[in-house]
Amino acid sequence: MISRRNLLAASLASPFVANAAARAQAAAVLDVAIIGAGAAGLHAAHRARSRGLTARIFEASPRVGGRVFTDSSLGSDFEAGAFYIHWSESNPWTEIAKNLGIEAISDSGLWGGFDVFSNGRRLSSEERSRRRGGFWRLSGVLDGEPASADMSFGEAARRVSPDQPEAASGMTLLSLGEDADRVSIRDYQRLHAGDDLVLPRGYGRLLERYAQGLDIALSTPVTAVDHSGPAMRLETPRGTVTARAVIITVSVNVLKSGSIRFTPELPAETRSALDGLGMGALTKLALKFEGTRFGQSPWTQFFDSGSRGDLVNFEFWPWGNDLVVAHFGGDYARGLAAQGEAAAVEHMLGRFVAILGADARKAFRGGRLAGWSADPLVLGGYSIAKPGQADQREALARPVANRLYFAGEASAGSGSMTAGGAALAGAHAIEIIRKMI
Repeated sequence: MISRRNLLAASLASPFVANAAARAQAAAVLDVAIIGAGAAGLHAAHRARSRGLTARIFEASPRVGGRVFTDSSLGSDFEAGAFYIHWSESNPWTEIAKNLGIEAISDSGLWGGFDVFSNGRRLSSEERSRRRGGFWRLSGVLDGEPASADMSFGEAARRVSPDQPEAASGMTLLSLGEDADRVSIRDYQRLHAGDDLVLPRGYGRLLERYAQGLDIALSTPVTAVDHSGPAMRLETPRGTVTARAVIITVSVNVLKSGSIRFTPELPAETRSALDGLGMGALTKLALKFEGTRFGQSPWTQFFDSGSRGDLVNFEFWPWGNDLVVAHFGGDYARGLAAQGEAAAVEHMLGRFVAILGADARKAFRGGRLAGWSADPLVLGGYSIAKPGQADQREALARPVANRLYFAGEASAGSGSMTAGGAALAGAHAIEIIRKMI
């Protein structure tokens, strides 16, 4: 019995193909076109190769890795995106790092103490104790709430600590990059748990190594996908590409932006799934200092809260480097990223100086913003499910016409919001495609 794959090839190379150029185009039909060279796209391409399928990745940016990026522009490394290999026992990046000889270690030693501030003022022990109690009470609600409940983090916090909204805000802004009232508690409860690993040489460099040898077209955005005919047609600045199946790994917000046009338009189920998902704005900004360590050891964390949801975590000297990395999220992060790097760096330096004093400005040598929400190729940190919409990840993962697949961290189920989940989603799509073509 002839397979769909061979039937399609035969139809494209039949006597109705008018000339040699058309026949050459038919012969060049890819088994799989992959949009995006991040964690999902790279792992999908490797899985395709292992299954004997031809695959090419089309990446809009000039580099691989997506939101896994080790930035060295300040002369010292910092992870501009993903940092942890979460649930490392079953995360594919654990084995990939081992096979490539890249060191991955436990995160248990990355601790240098912490302090808590409000608008640059150190909080009293009583204030710190009160906030810590609200945090642990909220954590208990997360563990005990029935899976059928799908309220927001904010609502859960108000049930147990109505006078401490910062408990929910702290949890969501610095882990998910979003306001507590916009995040589904049920979606969060479903996530994998396990031990975390970290990569001293850089998570981004792991993906760079993994990408070597793959067929990747960098600086080549896909602007349109036509899935109306017997073969899929992708429009790029370098011409039209034909493929039997397409895996799309771009972010939720990029899909919503309309930068990729679909013909025919995506089905209602897929559009509804996208509407039910959003993206947090977890953001990092590195500040470089010389001549002083301010009396702080590596991995020390200073938490500084403002009056408008502008919570910041300053992490000192990661891996012993001369950087302090600020972590922040939500609308505060979106607003800063929209102002541009220079303004964002000056603002964050001002907050740091308010805590450490004027000598900190004298030691400052430069800054770097990793503003994913303002990056037109990403438009956010990673996906979140809105309250009441926890099931939309599964809906997004369903193939369209059995040949158009959305595979990334947003459609990774209990592995969502992680590079590991993205990789598993990409590999899963290839396994389905292999059976179909």
